[in-house]
Amino acid sequence: MNCQAFFAHHGWRRRWFYPLIAVIVALSVCLSTPLPGRAFDIRSLLFRGIQVIQISNMSDAQEVDLGRQMNQQLRSSNIRFSRNSQINQYVEQIGRRLVANSDRPQLPFTFQVVEDNTINAFATLGGFVYIHTGLIKAADNEGQLASVIAHEIGHIGGRHLVKQMRQSTIASGLVSAAGLDRNTAVGIGIELALNRPRSRQDEFDADNRGLQALTAAGYAPSAMVSFMEKLMQRGGSVPTFLSTHPGTGDRINALQSSINAQPSNQGDGLNHAAYRAQIRSIL
Repeated sequence: MNCQAFFAHHGWRRRWFYPLIAVIVALSVCLSTPLPGRAFDIRSLLFRGIQVIQISNMSDAQEVDLGRQMNQQLRSSNIRFSRNSQINQYVEQIGRRLVANSDRPQLPFTFQVVEDNTINAFATLGGFVYIHTGLIKAADNEGQLASVIAHEIGHIGGRHLVKQMRQSTIASGLVSAAGLDRNTAVGIGIELALNRPRSRQDEFDADNRGLQALTAAGYAPSAMVSFMEKLMQRGGSVPTFLSTHPGTGDRINALQSSINAQPSNQGDGLNHAAYRAQIRSIL
């Protein structure tokens, strides 16, 4: 008797069979993983089995959920988030304008200001973008600040951190047949977002996506180039968000070529005085 006949004969239903198999697989993976120093707890193992995710085919909803959990971890860390409502609202306003013209406008983006005088910005998963006050102060105008925010939106648009997480977990052997434990994924994602440079391809891609969103939102595309040039000319160490491969000079040349190929009459965001008035509460 074949399996189909067997199940039919015994009155089984596939809709009950496949979930049972999923639980058995999850449990078998967990049971095969040593847990030094911990007593055997079937409820804990079952919970761990259910809480795995598949990074290779992560949905938007799963990405947002992981990004939210990463944000909770960051907020409970020693990172200082700004309570300045004026500057937070200003960054949020710029971010919303850019997201509407990005390639993943359906994500519920969240923009937050970090109280840190280093010139930096980073993004995690699902639309969570972080901008340092040091970068806000370093910008000459709104267009330059918007260019960095657009670049981080570009990383999210390209799902670059998701790709990095997948590569990292495969290389380290952390992915099981059932997937990756959610808490482990959160830790890896935060580590990569804060401390690991993006690849050459990812940086160029984020620049290109960011430039498109910046221009479509009505900002002067030259602002992205001018801010990179300014930061290169400051002397001293290279700002954190630029200290990646490829070199900033290569990125500027690529951006200028893209701008020259598609000239734009847009020139918004270049008023220095108006910008200083918007950020005066942190100056």
